[in-house]
Amino acid sequence: MKKNNKNRFSTIIWLLILVSSALLVGCSEEDVITDSDETTLNGTNSEYILVSTGQTRAYDSSGEEVIGLSEGDAFYGQDAHYLAGEEMAYQSNGDGTVTDLNTGLMWQAVPSSMGYSWQEAVDYCNSLELAGFDDWRIPSLKELFAISDFSQGWPYLDTGYFSLASGQVTKDEQFWTSNFYYVGTTHGGAESAFGVNHVTGHIKAYPSAGGQGNYVRAVRGDIYGTNNLVDNGDGTITDEATGLMWMQDDNGEGVDWENALNYAENSNFAGYSDWRLPNVKELQSIVDYSGVFPAIDPLFSCTPITNEAGNADYGYHWTSTSARFRSGNPYYYAWYVAFGRAVDPYGEDSHGAGAVRFDTKVEDGPLGEDGARYYNYVRLVRD
Repeated sequence: MKKNNKNRFSTIIWLLILVSSALLVGCSEEDVITDSDETTLNGTNSEYILVSTGQTRAYDSSGEEVIGLSEGDAFYGQDAHYLAGEEMAYQSNGDGTVTDLNTGLMWQAVPSSMGYSWQEAVDYCNSLELAGFDDWRIPSLKELFAISDFSQGWPYLDTGYFSLASGQVTKDEQFWTSNFYYVGTTHGGAESAFGVNHVTGHIKAYPSAGGQGNYVRAVRGDIYGTNNLVDNGDGTITDEATGLMWMQDDNGEGVDWENALNYAENSNFAGYSDWRLPNVKELQSIVDYSGVFPAIDPLFSCTPITNEAGNADYGYHWTSTSARFRSGNPYYYAWYVAFGRAVDPYGEDSHGAGAVRFDTKVEDGPLGEDGARYYNYVRLVRD
C-alpha cells in the first residue's frame, strides 16, 4: 500500500537525530551504519522499492470510468482502488539528467535520437559522458519499467521529466534494455533482446541486430530490481526485497478480467483474506528474465496450456491495471504478463516469455493488435 510521505520524512529526521546523538557520546566509525551499508550489497540495491503505476481511475469492461465502487461491487479491486507502491517522484537536475527519488537511479533526460542495434546501445551507454559522470549503463527491464506511467497512456511516460527520442508520440518509441532473450523462441530463433515501448507501454523482445534499431535511455546507479524470494511452506512466497507476499500457484483456470477481480477480492488462503489482483508493475516484478521457462522463479508454478500453434505453453496472467490503445480511446483493455510465450494470432512466440502487453477485458470486446485471449490466469498478491 502507498506509504505516508510525511511519516517517511519524520522517520528520516528521527534517524538523523539518533545517529548524531550516538556520535556525540563517542560512537566509533565502525558503529555508524552508512547509506551504502544499509541499501546496497555488491553494487546491487537490496531493497526493491516498487513504484506505483500512477493509475487513479477505475474502468469497466466497456472501457468507461466507474466511480464510487465499494468492496463487493463488480469491478472493485482495481489498481486505482489500492494505489499500491510508492508515488512516482522525480527531480530534474538541470543538467540533462533526472533522478528517481524512489529508486535512487539517475536517468538521461533526453535520449539520443539515433536508432541502435542492441550491442550498439550497450556501447553507447558505456561510453557516454553526461553531467560530469562517465559510469552510465544500459538499464535493465525492471529499471526502465519502473519509470513507466500508466496514469494516461500514449505515451506511458511522464514527458514533463523524460523526453521521447523522436519527439513524436509514435509506436516506434522502443527502448533497449540489458535483458537478452535467452529463451530464444522469437523471430524465428534470431537473437533478441527485450525493450520497453514508452508510447504503447509494452515490453517485448526485438531482434538484437539489423533493422532500424531501437532507442536507448542511459541510467546510472546501483542495480535495481533484484528479488529475494522465500518459500513460506504454506503455499505462499514472500519477496523480502519488495515486501510482497504471493500465492505460489495461480488460480488454475482462465477467467475474464471482471471475474479475475472478483476471484481476488473473495479469496481466503493461508489464513489471509486481504489478497488482491496485482498491478502491472507488481506482477512484472517477479518475472525472471534469466532464461527459465516459464519466465518465473521455479518456486512458483504456472498452469500449463496448449497454445494456438499446438505448442506446450503457459497462459497469460491478468493485472489490475487498465489500458487504452491510442490517446483519447476508452480503456477497453487490461494489462497482462506473459510468463509463457507471448504469441501472435497463430500461436508463434512474437513478443517473448516475460512480455507485458494488454488484451480486451471480455469476450466480444474490441480486439487488440494481435487478436485476443479473453480468459487469462490469476496470481494473487498481498502486502
